[in-house]
Amino acid sequence: MYKKLFIPGPVTVTEDVLQKMATPMIGHRTKEASNLQRSISEKLRKLMYTDKEILLSTSSGSGLMEGSIRSCTRRRAAVFSCGDFGNRWFAMAEDNNVPADKFEVAWGNPNLPEQVDQVLATGKYDLITIIHNETSTGIMNPVGQIAQVKKKYPEVIFCVDTVSSLGGVKIEVDKWEIDICLTSSQKCLGLPPGLSLCSISEKALEAARKVKFRGTYFDLLKLYDYIQKADYQYPSTPSLSHMFALDYQLDNIFEEGLENRFARHIELANYVRKWAKEKFDLFAPEKYASNTVTCVKNTREINVGDLNKALGERGFMISNGYGKLADKTFRIAHMNEATIMEIKELLSIIDEILGL
Repeated sequence: MYKKLFIPGPVTVTEDVLQKMATPMIGHRTKEASNLQRSISEKLRKLMYTDKEILLSTSSGSGLMEGSIRSCTRRRAAVFSCGDFGNRWFAMAEDNNVPADKFEVAWGNPNLPEQVDQVLATGKYDLITIIHNETSTGIMNPVGQIAQVKKKYPEVIFCVDTVSSLGGVKIEVDKWEIDICLTSSQKCLGLPPGLSLCSISEKALEAARKVKFRGTYFDLLKLYDYIQKADYQYPSTPSLSHMFALDYQLDNIFEEGLENRFARHIELANYVRKWAKEKFDLFAPEKYASNTVTCVKNTREINVGDLNKALGERGFMISNGYGKLADKTFRIAHMNEATIMEIKELLSIIDEILGL
């Protein structure tokens, strides 16, 4: 049975976008491919509020997470974590023999500017990573405020994971002086999984030139140099199907209007948070709650699996808590093309199932 997905990715993809995935293939070494990939990059600069170069990768967002910390860490990375995906970035550093330290706060708390300031003041680190929107805990870190602190340390490369927020939340790459801002296709951009992308600054590229072992497939400098020489063509065969769909979907996003899209996500988040506070509780402090996914504290100790099974019989799906938060929390995503009417319908069905 087809289910409407209210999970933190993949999202329900609209029929018109799915149809674009079925566009007939073109050669990836053709002028048409260059035009397509250049068009996407130009549109993404507008969405990301940047004039930096854009890199596309046929991979999940994890690929560019690994690529960024491996390609651009010269001495040592500081990895800030408030949940599972921050921890994953640290594990990637360890697995790639990149010197790194993890600075993790208790799950349910954000990484704050003063923490970043204290760590960078040591002078030990030349790269930091931050998860903007941590889906395991429903935390949206105050990256804009962190960026103000980070400006005191201009030599440090600033990497931000916006996998579950870009396209649903306003992220000003140049204003915040983000060196690598990465995301992937299956969240707020509204595509099937399988494509990731990032902006990259000249400072990050200069740092990468000083790193000897950057890997191969996720070597960000190699990707950058290749598209400069080959007119936005990539060294490996890319997923052109995703690119046809992304180019089209970006037009849909601009047609809605960026400020309208961001406001819609805030409206959805506020409605779900209000419901969660009335019927359960929020896991994250509301000041730092995500605008794309709400992590609900399971104060009633319901069986989340049973709830999801009942929802599935009605054509809906939410998400259990992540990792060690399974059954202690559950998560309701409200991103991409979700509407307030759909959210109201979902929550009313949950109320009905649970007798709330």
